[in-house]
Amino acid sequence: MNASTALVTGANKGIGKEIARQLARAGLTVHVGSRDAERGRRAVEEIGGDARLLVLDVTDPAGIAAAARQIDALDVLVNNAGISGTSATAPGSDVEEFRQVYETNVFGVLAVTNAFLPALRRSAHPRIVNVSSGTGSLTWSTNPNPQFAAGRGGAAAYRSSKAALNAVTLCYAQELADDGFKVNALAPGLRATELNARAAASGGDPAEAAAGAVRLALLPDDGPTGSFFSWDGSPVPW
Repeated sequence: MNASTALVTGANKGIGKEIARQLARAGLTVHVGSRDAERGRRAVEEIGGDARLLVLDVTDPAGIAAAARQIDALDVLVNNAGISGTSATAPGSDVEEFRQVYETNVFGVLAVTNAFLPALRRSAHPRIVNVSSGTGSLTWSTNPNPQFAAGRGGAAAYRSSKAALNAVTLCYAQELADDGFKVNALAPGLRATELNARAAASGGDPAEAAAGAVRLALLPDDGPTGSFFSWDGSPVPW
């Protein structure tokens, strides 16, 4: 695959920044999506290569449209931006928390993907990677989970948003398969990021998770689509 241009949302820190760094090292032009322009500029300097700032808030329709107008052609879209919400259970949550989490983790992915589809259609090898979570696997939520211990319904907004994202990933993969798209989801594992306190205290290397996303971003034309993978390349059940 000779992909040359990528966009990574939420790329000014954490896993997103590492994905952008690795794609830049692979020789791609990488648009570093960041809500905050100054943080994005610092990230671009640290990433190096042909990294370029793209101010992008995935919850701002006007901002998404403005960002899309700046990119004529795109080979890779990595929907990485996400928030965790609280650890509340569904009975202990209010609707507003669910709305806030879904606004970024689900609706933001829909809005960004649809806005950049015209640019992706100009690619000979379009790839979309949605950064999900092992906690979004309904199978792993009801059976032994190799990434996380089985919970008791906590973090309901986050977990259900990632399950919804998985469903959206499959819908895009099915609709775009005849156009040569490869659309897949990634379970990055628990990483030392600012997603939440548990993640921040973990020892998981964000670069290790990013390598899994980059593999999916650079899939050959005979690679899979409509699939869910762990960071190490092993399949994750929906």
